[in-house]
Amino acid sequence: MSTVSPDTRPPDAQDWEAVQASPDFVELRRRLRRFVFPMTGLFLVWYLVYVLLADYAHGFMSTKVIGNINVALILGLLQFVSTFVITMLYVRYANKDLDPQAQKIRDEIEGDGK
Repeated sequence: MSTVSPDTRPPDAQDWEAVQASPDFVELRRRLRRFVFPMTGLFLVWYLVYVLLADYAHGFMSTKVIGNINVALILGLLQFVSTFVITMLYVRYANKDLDPQAQKIRDEIEGDGK
């Protein structure tokens, strides 16, 4: 992979192609996909189940849990909670598994990884 030091020319298309073909970048993409695709699938299934229940299971969704709070309201609020949980999980995963790899690649591109 060609590295570019700050004292030379800026990276060009060939440099970026070399970065994309490097084992470090391939590993970074693999790590990202290993988290993003399963989590996206899980969330979409969870959302689809909620929508299907709301459309086809009116009796279940209108079941009162406490006072006027029913199952539909609880599951709807859990949609928001799950979004925040996924965000927190991603931030933790990125800090631990993605950012160090990205920093290594960045250092190599900028010429600091000697």
